Amino acid sequence: MKKANRYRPHQVHLMLTEEEYSQIKERAEAAKIGNLSAYLRKMAIDGYVINVELKEVIETVRLLRYSSNNLNQIAKHANETGSIYKDDVEEMQKNYKDLWGAMRELLQQINMITKV
Repeated sequence: MKKANRYRPHQVHLMLTEEEYSQIKERAEAAKIGNLSAYLRKMAIDGYVINVELKEVIETVRLLRYSSNNLNQIAKHANETGSIYKDDVEEMQKNYKDLWGAMRELLQQINMITKV
């Protein structure tokens, strides 16, 4: 029965064994999708669900903030004194190397996800 004002007026009826139902629920939970209908819709349309861990993104953002803050402090010091310390520049270079290493790892992981 269709309801005229429903966003999704079409219904699909699916019969499952207990084992199939259990497997689908487990996979939906593993994908962190609490709504079984949303999970089944996503799988039927796209064929896969991507669950992104943001740990690497958070670490990259932290390194970027740290490096930006460092750069601002060095620029302020250079403007005040007219000189820059070699140690400051070396630390900034190390921070940027760490930042790009984290970014490279993140991009490789995104690349692996999108190669389906």
